[in-house]
Amino acid sequence: MRFEPELVGGHVVLDLLNTVAWRLDPDRWVDRIAEPGARDDWLRAVGLTPAPSDLTVLRETAYRVLQPVAVGAKPEGVDELRELMVAAVGKARIAQLNPLRWQADDPVTELTLATWRLLEDEDLGRLRQCQDDDCGWLFLDRSKNGSRRWCSSADCGNRARAKRHYRRTHP
Repeated sequence: MRFEPELVGGHVVLDLLNTVAWRLDPDRWVDRIAEPGARDDWLRAVGLTPAPSDLTVLRETAYRVLQPVAVGAKPEGVDELRELMVAAVGKARIAQLNPLRWQADDPVTELTLATWRLLEDEDLGRLRQCQDDDCGWLFLDRSKNGSRRWCSSADCGNRARAKRHYRRTHP
C-alpha cells in the first residue's frame, strides 16, 4: 500500500516535520515515513529523488527549533540545527549566484538547505501549530487575515467542530 502524504505545511520542511502523526499524543504517535517505501513515497511527493537516507535527525531537530517559534516560545536545539546546516553546506554545490542558491544530490542535505531557506526567507510570524490538542503539526498561515487554526480544516478542524457540536447538544 502506497503512503499518500498530506502536504499541508506550506513549505517542504514543515511537511517533513508533519510526517509524525499525533505528535503530541504518545499513545497514538506514528512515524509515517519510518518504512523505506513510505519515505520514498514522501520524497517523490515533495519533488525529491528517493535515496537511502535517515530523515529523523533533521526532522526532530528542526521540530525542536520551529515548534516553540510557532507558539511564541524560545526555540531549543538551535546549535544542533546549525551543525546540520554547516555540514549540509559542506556537501552542497552552488546552483545559482545572485541570489546564491545551494543544491545537493541527497535528500537529507537538500532538506537541510531548505530548512535554512525557511528560516531565512519566510515570515516566521506566520508559523502556526495546529490547535488540535494531539496533532502538533506546523504550517505557514498564508490566509489573508492570518486566522488559520488547523493543519487541515477537513481533518483536525472537522474533529474540533464535531466535538463542539457534541458538547452543545449533550450538556
